[in-house]
Amino acid sequence: MTKPSIPQLIRRVAEHALRSADTLLPEWLPEGTRQGREWVARNIVRGDRRAGSFGVSLDSGRWNDFADDSAHGGDLVSLLAYLQGSGQLEAAQAIDQRLALDVFGTTGGATALPRENEAERLAREAYQREQRERLEQRHRAVAAEASRLWEMARPADPHHPYLQAKDVVPYNLRQLRGGRLLVPLCLDGHLLNLQFIDSQGAKRFLSGGRVKGAYSPLGRVEGSGRLFVCEGWATGATLHAHTGCPVVCAMNAGNLKAVAIAMRARHGEAVELVIAGDDDRLSMGNPGRSAANRAALAADGLVVYPEWPTSAPLELSDFNDLHLWQTRKYKEH
Repeated sequence: MTKPSIPQLIRRVAEHALRSADTLLPEWLPEGTRQGREWVARNIVRGDRRAGSFGVSLDSGRWNDFADDSAHGGDLVSLLAYLQGSGQLEAAQAIDQRLALDVFGTTGGATALPRENEAERLAREAYQREQRERLEQRHRAVAAEASRLWEMARPADPHHPYLQAKDVVPYNLRQLRGGRLLVPLCLDGHLLNLQFIDSQGAKRFLSGGRVKGAYSPLGRVEGSGRLFVCEGWATGATLHAHTGCPVVCAMNAGNLKAVAIAMRARHGEAVELVIAGDDDRLSMGNPGRSAANRAALAADGLVVYPEWPTSAPLELSDFNDLHLWQTRKYKEH
């Protein structure tokens, strides 16, 4: 009898997980709610502050974040891997243990995984190459569209409602005729994607474009000195205004580590790399702090967080929040 392959075992766990979705999803995303046949929650990976864009189908297990086109998957194994920043095998094993399935044969204390034969290995590698080629082709097409939109846009209006709400200047942002702001996502000086921000602060990326490892720069690194890495663009604009130091914005918590590693590789030890983390005090596990700590450790950098006065509301989480709150307190007095 042929032993099942690792992908087959993962799929088997995913099937069991879907049947237990009503149990697992409240554990993984405890602040979510059931809306019809979907579990709608905040995306804890990027420190989402309100539910609405992140949903998981209770019928198929498919999940998607409409505010982050790189965040999507086809089953609950890939969802857990995304949430905990692990590989799908590790996620499948965690679900296997949680549901006491014994798919991986862990009751004896050791995990017995089947070995791939040569044909299976070659087939897997060929499939992975095909997927990479398709992804790279899609990334190139989106990068071309990003360049086209960037060229046709005009410099951002300093009185744009989002910029006014965040009390920041536009720096290098541009704006489309319809009023949406364009935030550039770059890598090694090349424009790869755009983040759109409307007047209400709703955000999305160009669908199918690269986000992982890309960043939005503010200021220029001049050989040495301090370089901040943060999550959102408004946070980066606040840091740049208050410190004068260059900043790169990773756009979400899940991208902090990749961007920090890229900055260390590009600038070496000449820069003092500082991860300016979000402090998601009301979110289970504080995903902002967790992501910032992982990024600092991986890139041999420092990490800082907002220093909250005792009277600061708990829903504040990043440096822009702190700036806005302190500004209001100053005006009140």
